[in-house]
Amino acid sequence: MALKNFAFKIFSKDKYARCGLIETHRGNIHTPAFMPVGTQATVKACTIDDIKKTGAEIILGNTYHLMIRPGVNRIETAGGLHKFMNCDLPILTDSGGFQVMSLSKLNKIDREKGAIFNSHVDGKKFYLSPEESIRIQLGLNSDIVMIMDECPKNSNDYNLIKKSMELSLYWAERSKKAFGNNPHKALFGIVQGGLFKDLRIKSLSELVKIDFDGYAMGGLAVGESQKQMFNVLDDIKEFLPTDKPHYLMGVGTPSDILGAVKRGIDMFDCVLPTRSGRTGLAFTWNGRINIKNNKYQNDNSPIDINCTNLNLNKYSKNYLNHLFNTNEILASMILTLHNINFYQELMSEIRNSINQGTFSEFHNKYIDKL
Repeated sequence: MALKNFAFKIFSKDKYARCGLIETHRGNIHTPAFMPVGTQATVKACTIDDIKKTGAEIILGNTYHLMIRPGVNRIETAGGLHKFMNCDLPILTDSGGFQVMSLSKLNKIDREKGAIFNSHVDGKKFYLSPEESIRIQLGLNSDIVMIMDECPKNSNDYNLIKKSMELSLYWAERSKKAFGNNPHKALFGIVQGGLFKDLRIKSLSELVKIDFDGYAMGGLAVGESQKQMFNVLDDIKEFLPTDKPHYLMGVGTPSDILGAVKRGIDMFDCVLPTRSGRTGLAFTWNGRINIKNNKYQNDNSPIDINCTNLNLNKYSKNYLNHLFNTNEILASMILTLHNINFYQELMSEIRNSINQGTFSEFHNKYIDKL
């Protein structure tokens, strides 16, 4: 039986909110979807089997981190990222551009050579061109590949953002050429332009001409307010191709996700649920809980009685408070899995509400609560 090519279809809409399905040869992804982040070939503190039990249908890997450690050649030798980390879910890999901006000890952007930077680990110099980013991602054997872009820091400097956006468009063309013909993989373009409506629309229109399998919103979640982020999405929502997935990179909180779905976004990723889980912060249907707080020392109720999947409610707040305050590894494992599970339950309820035509009510009920 022939492997399926990448495809996207929409089942139902509630204004701009969309419920759909991404088809890949490794499996289907119901949208809106949240992708747990497996930065270094692992979703921290969780096994892939546990991640699958939460209902997650795709995870994200990080090109920057994997090229530094353990290196793409080592992963290729193991048979690709899926075999290396024992993951049969689809994997999306980012291009590395954001980490070059945020993590490297020293970086320089060259129009032709790409990003020239020193590793945040040992200072070793790397060159990451659009072609090299695509080569690495194909070597990792990811299912959804992201173009190489420049992710500028949050700025009100119009000329700076315009120059960066134009560079990203040039790199987008080179990324598309380097990607070549890979019928069982998808290549997503990344819309840049900061907080400026005309730059965002220009970036998107040029990317549509190049023709990608999906379109991501980059350069957000970099310090702007939620209102500013929603304004950018409002500016561009009517221009996004309706037959392609829309991906908001690096976002976010549950309320971020609700507001972005309202504005037509289909895919999300963020380290927040896993990072928060490791530090004692739990997401629940009644808001956030800092489980390390002394008030939970004698609270024998579960984290969230409304989260029923995985039977994590057999662990009390009292017990988890004890685990965190004694630095037990199990604390991070349980709370990380709880948070990922909560995010997947949130996405499932979002999809259900879109299908039932009640998303606006669901959004209004939880936008200020979560």
